[in-house]
Amino acid sequence: MPQASQIPEVPPVPEFQQLPGPVYRRMFAIPAGHRVEMHSHPWVQFTYASEGIMQVLTEHHSYLLPPQCALWIPAGVRHTAYSGQTIEFRGLYLEDSLLNGYQRPCGVMQVTPLVRELIEKASHFPADDPVQGRQARLLQVLVDELRELPEAPFGLPLPSDPRLRRISEALQANPADNRSIENWAQWVGASRRTLVRLFQAQTQLSFREWRQRLRLLAALPLLAQGMSITTLANELGYDSVSAFIALFARHYGVTPGLYASRLAAPQPA
Repeated sequence: MPQASQIPEVPPVPEFQQLPGPVYRRMFAIPAGHRVEMHSHPWVQFTYASEGIMQVLTEHHSYLLPPQCALWIPAGVRHTAYSGQTIEFRGLYLEDSLLNGYQRPCGVMQVTPLVRELIEKASHFPADDPVQGRQARLLQVLVDELRELPEAPFGLPLPSDPRLRRISEALQANPADNRSIENWAQWVGASRRTLVRLFQAQTQLSFREWRQRLRLLAALPLLAQGMSITTLANELGYDSVSAFIALFARHYGVTPGLYASRLAAPQPA
């Protein structure tokens, strides 16, 4: 068990109102179990973990960031972050002048090898970025590459209705809960028809699709911990291991076994 002195100290969220340069970099280890308080910034934040799996919550979505996936957080979006394991955090604050009017909604993106290397290179720059020169040119290339990153399927929309929130929070705490929507409707004091309509309207997913996506996201940290596929399927409430494998492969494009092997493989430096 690590001594207290060995636990990395997490720098507090910066409180400045204006960035000291066009790109402000935050890169450090975050210990297992650490939770960042809910906050927002007046600038875009690009964040990911080069090692470990990080969960980020906004007021309307839950996102899971496996290694080499990142989250684009627009200015003003309140968010909090948590991880059950130690992660290597990488974060960029981006000034509007660099984005040239570019906007995109909050969402998970796949980090390409080029972007990963550019971020690692930038992490060694001095805190005060030059207005011009080699470093400024590299940062502009980095921002240009960020704009082209493809989306990744690691987000879950959260409903806003208080009754649906009770259900979604209960299922996030226990994804294996197999209660039917009729049972949930009785639990929150609503009709089945109301829950069906609200889930579709507020998440763009049916209740069945929403719970399925929740379980698939919940599978990722368990795979990273080395849990067997059979145990994992049972832990998440699946009656059939083969059904879980098929759903996972359909959603993520690879089987859970292959995904687990990728998580276990050493990440490029």
